[in-house]
Amino acid sequence: MNQSAIYIALNQITSTTSPSSTTTSSTTSSSSSSTTTSSTTTTTTNPCISGNLLWNKTGITVLGSPSSPVPASGVFIDSNDTLYAADEAGYYVVWKLLKNAINATIVAGNYGSRGSNSTQLYYPNDVYVDRSGNLYVTDMFNCRIQKYINGSNIGIAIAGINLSAGSALNQLYYQRYFTLDSTETYMYVADAGNHRVVRYLTNSTSGTNGVLVAGGNGPNNTNTSLNTPWGIHYLPSVSNDLFITNYDGHSVIRWTPGASSGTFVAGVPGVNGSDSTHLNTPMGIKIDNYMNMYVVDFGNSRVQLFCANSSVGITIAGNGSAGNSATQLNSPRGIAFDSAMNMYIGDDLNGRVQKFMKL
Repeated sequence: MNQSAIYIALNQITSTTSPSSTTTSSTTSSSSSSTTTSSTTTTTTNPCISGNLLWNKTGITVLGSPSSPVPASGVFIDSNDTLYAADEAGYYVVWKLLKNAINATIVAGNYGSRGSNSTQLYYPNDVYVDRSGNLYVTDMFNCRIQKYINGSNIGIAIAGINLSAGSALNQLYYQRYFTLDSTETYMYVADAGNHRVVRYLTNSTSGTNGVLVAGGNGPNNTNTSLNTPWGIHYLPSVSNDLFITNYDGHSVIRWTPGASSGTFVAGVPGVNGSDSTHLNTPMGIKIDNYMNMYVVDFGNSRVQLFCANSSVGITIAGNGSAGNSATQLNSPRGIAFDSAMNMYIGDDLNGRVQKFMKL
């Protein structure tokens, strides 16, 4: 194993609260307290054209609390504005919070019990729910993608081989986030330890070969390589390219699946920093219908908006200083938007998911 992959996998163990610190039950009906407000209907005009119509920088905690933290990594919002959050290194589960609800339920994994059987997860990183209600989880340390069919709590491995890290196309090596195409036929997995993106069918089975679509030739900061890819988003109605964050490369690259190279669109490859043109170990990413990019700048504890065709970031959440106030983030990871373009951030070290209202 290369040292970078080992570090990013194992440093989570000491970065979050121990499971013994919470009083939540260990069954799948477990809940976590949260604070929520009524959803507000807003326009979805291009925030880069409409002046200061951005986001309220004071966040609202919708999942997690000091007494029952949820150190969230990847977050997902479905068409009903239901929130799903991957609780990576705290309790090894996926939480589900209905729109305007107060209590969340566990829909995958066993609370506080990491492992490799079909009902367990080991550092779940990202989550997606398709239109049929099937749930997908990147089960990082088990080197597999788990699929839970229509409400089942028993996972089926559809990519990777359980507990078998490797570089063959039927293996994964500490995969992080993933994205699906608009038909939900294919998923594109950021295979961080192999510095590549691999495509799999969503009805695949464990041990089936994936298709290499980006990187795969070692960690480099050139446009023909990836350097610990973490976040990934694909919105084919807007662009045929994948948008990928390079965690160790401090950059964002767009890459047409199957091409031999990509184009850097944010950050300075190989150079971390905290000004408006630099990133520091970026993680989650989303693009919108106007080709604007939203990048979770993990190392700078902020979220950066890059307007289409611009490499200058605008801070829309967090203030660049790690902290636990309503205007701060601490090692944020995942990002998602609801139907009103309210923004949700997995605020890992604060043990919460923060909601930032669209203005």
